[in-house]
Amino acid sequence: MSQMPYSEASLRALIDTFGSPMIVLRHQEVWLANPAFLQLMACPREQVEGRPIQELINPEGRSRIALRHEQILAGRLPLSSHTFRRRVTDAEGRTHEVAVYTQELKLEDGQQGLLVNLLELPDSAPAVAVAGRLVETSARLVGARSEADVRQVAVEGLASIGLRARFLRWEEMDSAPAEGRSPPVDTARAAEALGEGRAIFGGLDTTEASHVYLPLGDMRHGVLWVEGPGIDPSHGSALSLFSKVVGTALSEARVQAERVRGQWELQTLAEVARFVAQPVPPTTEAFLERLAGLLSADAALLILQEEPGASLTLTAQVGLPEAQSGEAALALGSVLGELAMKAEHGRLSGQAEARALSEGSGGRFGTGAAVRITRGGQLCGTLQLLRSPGRPFQEADLRLLGTMVELLVTLLEQHRLRAESARQLSETRLLLDLARTTAGVLDAGGILDVAADFLVRLLDVSNCHILLYDEPGKVLRGAAGSATHREFIRGLAIPLEGSGLAARVARERLPVVIEDVDKAPGSYISELVRRFETKALLGLPLTSRDELIGVVVMDDSRGPRGFGPAFIELAEATCGQIALSIANARLYESLWGSYAELAAARAEMVKRERLAALGELSAIVAHEVRNPLGVIFNAVTSLRRLLKVEGDAAMLLDILSEESDRLNRMVADLLDFTRPREPILQPEDMGRVLMDSVEAARVQSGPDAQSVTFKVEVEQALSPVRMDRRLIRQAFINVFVNAIHAMPQGGLVTVLARREQHEGRDWLRTDVTDQGMGIPSELIHRVFEPFFTTKAQGTGLGLAVVRRILDEHGGEISVASTPGRSTTFTIRLPLLPPPSP
Repeated sequence: MSQMPYSEASLRALIDTFGSPMIVLRHQEVWLANPAFLQLMACPREQVEGRPIQELINPEGRSRIALRHEQILAGRLPLSSHTFRRRVTDAEGRTHEVAVYTQELKLEDGQQGLLVNLLELPDSAPAVAVAGRLVETSARLVGARSEADVRQVAVEGLASIGLRARFLRWEEMDSAPAEGRSPPVDTARAAEALGEGRAIFGGLDTTEASHVYLPLGDMRHGVLWVEGPGIDPSHGSALSLFSKVVGTALSEARVQAERVRGQWELQTLAEVARFVAQPVPPTTEAFLERLAGLLSADAALLILQEEPGASLTLTAQVGLPEAQSGEAALALGSVLGELAMKAEHGRLSGQAEARALSEGSGGRFGTGAAVRITRGGQLCGTLQLLRSPGRPFQEADLRLLGTMVELLVTLLEQHRLRAESARQLSETRLLLDLARTTAGVLDAGGILDVAADFLVRLLDVSNCHILLYDEPGKVLRGAAGSATHREFIRGLAIPLEGSGLAARVARERLPVVIEDVDKAPGSYISELVRRFETKALLGLPLTSRDELIGVVVMDDSRGPRGFGPAFIELAEATCGQIALSIANARLYESLWGSYAELAAARAEMVKRERLAALGELSAIVAHEVRNPLGVIFNAVTSLRRLLKVEGDAAMLLDILSEESDRLNRMVADLLDFTRPREPILQPEDMGRVLMDSVEAARVQSGPDAQSVTFKVEVEQALSPVRMDRRLIRQAFINVFVNAIHAMPQGGLVTVLARREQHEGRDWLRTDVTDQGMGIPSELIHRVFEPFFTTKAQGTGLGLAVVRRILDEHGGEISVASTPGRSTTFTIRLPLLPPPSP
């Protein structure tokens, strides 16, 4: 045609002269149409001109032809000079097959147009032959038993008429080839075919359609892609019908496969349920091994959280080499684990996960299936199965795996209950052992040591310290601890008003938990935490009948630790048993103290009764004896004065005088011992009292004292002592006289007076040490008994008088002796407080 630009009028005049249908296209719209074309379409001019060309074309080829025209007008696709076949539908719904020839035109406005010449064709015989072959293939599909058989029969039937076919599977809104080579780049037409439920022809680089997308019913079956020579719209109806037959056959095969699969799954579930329900539950590894065998998996992983909020750990696995245990196995499990935790029904591996599995296992695994595990409504982990590359899991496998998880949770719960029962039995036995041990120990200190070691074993802690409450001092004093730090703890004192954990527990009388000491600075005594390398702390009160006994502090030096409610409940129960044992031991000690006090009171009462009787007897004896003694003394004196006695008579008078004097002293000692006195206490200088006592003892001992030397040492700046000077002087005289008599051959008596702390009080201690022969050990406990003496001339009342004088002053006397070497008498008197400056 002419290369001169055409106007609308010239073009209309040109096409109206032809008897065959002709149209002019501009912008993919029918710009002009001649009467023959209007007659073909059975439409008036106003319903044709200005209408998009794709609306006039049969639906199967609309998208392909519209895209082709767009690329031709844009200059991206050359215009073919060949005649090609099209199918158009008129206003009455009749389909006309036409031969089409297209030629480019230049328009006056500078735009491009297309002159389209159409020639209506009769029905072709090849379409009938194709339909016949497709019917034969459809008949063969009836005998297909599986989806694979259906696909094979369909592909072979299409190949028999010179067509190639591929089944495309729909996955995540993108079509991908299930087998064979990849389809052309216009696979978006597959989505169109599936969405509209009809055949869609494709192929842009040829004048005729090169392939067609046939929907197979739904996304599960996907699309049948058919290509080959002779594909054109005339085959559309037959191919569409064939695709419906194929889709139906696939559905029937799928139903049959699902029925068989369902029966197998029921049998499998029953088998696994019997396996789990054994009297002794199988191990988790045995369950995973059974599950992997049933689903033809190469490996199985169980990844769980041991505690809520804790990190995931590999609890059990089968099929992994030793090189992939621990962190490596956990990393491999994280490929699908994180995705499965977010997916309610589990997750199958995709291409990205397949690559990650292969890289993480060195090519050993390439596909996987994972489902999440919930216990008590809380997500706690995943169960995963892995296979070698090229063996993907199916959705049915994932569903079965999700059901198996319920049996796994049941198995895990059985293990938990058995472990809990074993733990409770062990704890009960330990508590029984504690009760037996503490019941047999009546000493509070012994109970605490046993309890500290017991708590370390029972609660699996690093250290346990027990502090008892000292109410007068308002402090917690260390009483016992686990073996490593026992001695250090016994010297510990914590004020009740302190800021540490133990003081807080004592004040609030409630458990206090510090799971991580690094996150709770200031709530504990940092020096102790550093010493024990503590990472976590738990403090519990020891109470009995609402009375605070003390505090138990436990720590863990291995790392931060959560002390759960069950742990604290067990610890509180144990501490309650310990507190009860301590209270019972204290009651026992108090009872024994009461018995001792009662025995002492009885002894004192007997002693007083004896002394009273002795005093009464002594008064009578003294009255009856001293009168004759007075007569004897007078008679002896008169005889000495009236007679000049010499020789044996003088000796007899001397003996009579000495024995009368000794008898008089005995009566005096007896009266001193039995006479009730109330000492008159006044501050006295102890040094002077001692020196006076030494001189008096020398005089009283007579010639025996000449060979004895006294060495007296008194601490300087010694505070005055409240005493009855006369009585204390008499006590020291008696002790010194005993020391002189213990050394008939002479010797040294050392007297040492000094201040001393004894039983929490200030005392004046005086040690009197001689160099005599000592006191036999079997007699030393009797030296303070009245009338006990080892001396031929003694009365046995001297030391008894000393003890009575010291008792009246609130003091005490004790004796220590080394037979053959020395004897030391220790006298203690309470000191006055030092004078205020």
